[in-house]
Amino acid sequence: MIQVVKQGGAVAYDFVKKFRERSEAAGRQVDSAVAEILANVKKDKDAAVKAYTMKFDGSVPASFEVSHHQMEELAAGCDPAFLSALKKSATNIHDFHERQKQQSWVENRPDGVMMGQRIRGLSKVGLYVPGGTAAYPSSVLMNAIPAKIAGVKELIMATPPGKDGKPNPNIMAAALTADVDRVFLVGGAQAIAALAYGTETIPKVDKIVGPGNIYVATAKRQLYGTVGIDMVAGPSEILVIADETANPVYLAADLMSQAEHDRLASAVLLTTSEKIADATVAEIYRQVEKLSRKDIIEDSLDHFGAVILCKTLDEAVEFANDIAPEHLEVCAKNPIEFIGKIDNAGSVFLGNYAPEPLGDYFAGPNHVLPTSGTARFFSPLSVDSFIKKSSFIYYTKDALASAGDDIIKMAETEGLTAHANSIQVRK
Repeated sequence: MIQVVKQGGAVAYDFVKKFRERSEAAGRQVDSAVAEILANVKKDKDAAVKAYTMKFDGSVPASFEVSHHQMEELAAGCDPAFLSALKKSATNIHDFHERQKQQSWVENRPDGVMMGQRIRGLSKVGLYVPGGTAAYPSSVLMNAIPAKIAGVKELIMATPPGKDGKPNPNIMAAALTADVDRVFLVGGAQAIAALAYGTETIPKVDKIVGPGNIYVATAKRQLYGTVGIDMVAGPSEILVIADETANPVYLAADLMSQAEHDRLASAVLLTTSEKIADATVAEIYRQVEKLSRKDIIEDSLDHFGAVILCKTLDEAVEFANDIAPEHLEVCAKNPIEFIGKIDNAGSVFLGNYAPEPLGDYFAGPNHVLPTSGTARFFSPLSVDSFIKKSSFIYYTKDALASAGDDIIKMAETEGLTAHANSIQVRK
């Protein structure tokens, strides 16, 4: 079910190549279908959205927009224990992201120069939330709470209706908890198009965030530039670094916690212990039998899972930094010492009692993370994802005169004489 690589070297790096190409191949297959959906929604607006909703979801709600009263009624029917957990999670997420807030600033210098930076939240943001068999209330919190902290003026959520044409109650509860402003029952690429272009019913937004299937991800990629997006997310992935002190029971459970997301998900264990490697594989075979998404897990591990033996932990760290995984767990004797060594990872989980689901649901750091190696240059979703910055400059006449010759020289060196003239006429 899962490949065990004991020789390392070229064989291991061949796996990395396969791992990185997995989402690209799938993406090419849906590009044209998504492009057609986007074009039709841009042209026919609500009519196209209704047609695609019927086609893909099986029914069209009487109204795309869900009223606040309806949200409250649905949320009231949720499991009280879930609602309690939701509120605790929201508090942790809020506390973590509150520390990310930035302030506008201004500097007044004695030479007649004033400059600064103005920071403010985006005006309208669209949040996409899957609502079918893969309904994720946690993603509502992770996307909406930092947006609200950033000062977004209006947060508009799109989520597909169920087969009965109604909203998912747990998602409605999360939307209320996170103070989402408006909710629309529409899913898939057509929802992304509606948010990007606007329709008679659904407002046009400035940026779209949130997870989704490959059609949603492809729609976001194709619309980047028309609207801002958080990132183009690929299939989920986890990489675990383990030494001889790690617990194979935990390792197997954590690898499968990501493999169950998607047949394209990737789960990789890097370990210095052959005993741990073999025991973890045995645990996977034992534990998977009782899991509800057994078929998906087995398919994922068969194609994109691996247990790779490394000579040293430093070699494992180097390999991990090259893979740049979405989630990285360190199950080692001294996990804290790895904080300064892991440069490329979306989120790092340290020790035997910080499993990846802790970050997915509860701890506070964001679970919207860069995938497919993009942690080399992308960061997790944050308050920064929902702000924009503008700089401002004020010079007195004397201050400009003092800098004038230098500006003119630079402009003339670049051959931009009109730039130089703009300074010269003020002398």
